[in-house]
Amino acid sequence: MLLHVVEAEYVSDYKIWLRFDDGAEGEVDLASELAGPVFQPLRNLQTFRQFRLHPTLRTLVWPNGADFAPEFLRDKLTIAV
Repeated sequence: MLLHVVEAEYVSDYKIWLRFDDGAEGEVDLASELAGPVFQPLRNLQTFRQFRLHPTLRTLVWPNGADFAPEFLRDKLTIAV
């Protein structure tokens, strides 16, 4: 079964709250993942906040072409208790 992001909301800094189609939800902090030519521009918070859910890929994408696999995001999820 493929994993998909179904909802995403900006929280603060480089944190995004996500809900997955398997029912899991919580925050991911992507601050430590923003390195390299594709992700470096996302260190600018104004740019970082421009994420959206791609309708086909069903994961987070940015206007510059950056994206994270849903499985990667799910592994980084901090689940609120």
